[in-house]
This record gives sequence, structure tokens and C-alpha cells, in this order.
Amino acid sequence: MIERILPAGVVTASAYDDPAEAKLLPEEEPAVARAVDKRRREFTTVRWCARRALAGLGLPPVPITRGDKGAPRWPDGVVGSMTHCDGYRAAAVARAADLAALGIDAEPHGPLPDGVLEAVAREEELAMLDGLGRTAPGVHWDRLLFSAKESVYKAWFPVTGRWLGFEDASLTFDPGGTFRAAILVGDSPFASFDGRWAAGGGLAVTAIAVPAG
Repeated sequence: MIERILPAGVVTASAYDDPAEAKLLPEEEPAVARAVDKRRREFTTVRWCARRALAGLGLPPVPITRGDKGAPRWPDGVVGSMTHCDGYRAAAVARAADLAALGIDAEPHGPLPDGVLEAVAREEELAMLDGLGRTAPGVHWDRLLFSAKESVYKAWFPVTGRWLGFEDASLTFDPGGTFRAAILVGDSPFASFDGRWAAGGGLAVTAIAVPAG
């Protein structure tokens, strides 16, 4: 599903379950040595997806280990992003010569748990969601906002190495399938991110792909 909202040049791979052929490489094992089964399966399958996506760029299978703040370490010359939620795992990669940053996120397409929206949304975003809910009531806009903020962070952190809080980006959505995130911190290499979203089949997905240069 994530492939629908990413530009040409981005290679994706996804899975709707945890196939038996999905395996970890030895370098990845320590990260989930003590994890519960659900966490281990998610971690394993999303890295299997990542290696399939890298193969689409003509690259050999490599371990995708965790770097600072848990961000995946990609091969030199590659930008990438991974996501997983109940019933879906996906990875997306591109050449760094083509994209400066890439962030994807998938969530169950349902309302956020109680209290989460108030923790992630700015005041102007709450007003926007109220209007969108009247315009397109079949979309869980609160969940899309959460997903888009996750995509923003995944695009932001590998470039900057800096934390970005939910309050540090102000998002606006177009019901036609796009969104913009204004970055509100000083000394930012990005004034804003433009992204796309989709909802259907029980999933809400968002993606940001920033062209190089």
C-alpha cells in the first residue's frame, strides 16, 4: 500500500503477515534477543522487507542494525525508512543521489486511543481536524495526523541527528491525499516537508520523500 504514495525511484517491499522465510542476520539478533515474540516477528519481517527493497536497487543483503535513537542504519549512499503495525510491515529505500530524506509510517485505520491526540496535536491542528471530520467523515484524521508526524520525524532525524517533538511540526492536510508539515524549530535544514497519505483496507499510511538538492 505504501508504494501508492511514493515517487518513482523509491523501491518498496511490504508484507501483511510474518512469512517463515523472513530471517534475521546475526548482526541484528542482539537487538531482539530478549524481545517478546510479537516484537521479534515485527523486527524480523520489516528487515526482510528492507533487504527485498535494497535488492530492487541492485544491492546485496546487509544487516539493518539500529543506530542512534533506534534509527535504522542503511548502506552508504542509501536513504530509507521502515514501518510496522498490526497486519502490515513495509520498507522503502532510494539512492541518496535522488532523495535527501525519506520517511514512511503505517497505522491501523481507526481512532487514536483516548488521550493520545491531545498529546500529539497542536491547537491549530485540532481545529483543522474538526473541519476535516465534517468534510470527510470516513477518514480517521486523528490517526493520520499521528502517522504523518511519525513520518516527519523519520525523515528529519537521519539528516539532523536531532530530536523533533510532536509540537515542533504543524501539519495541514488536503483531503485529496497530500499534507504539509511546517517545521517550527530554529536552525532547521528544512522549512517544511510535503507528504502524501492514503487510507483503506484497514490501514492509514503516510510518506515524505524529499528530493536531493
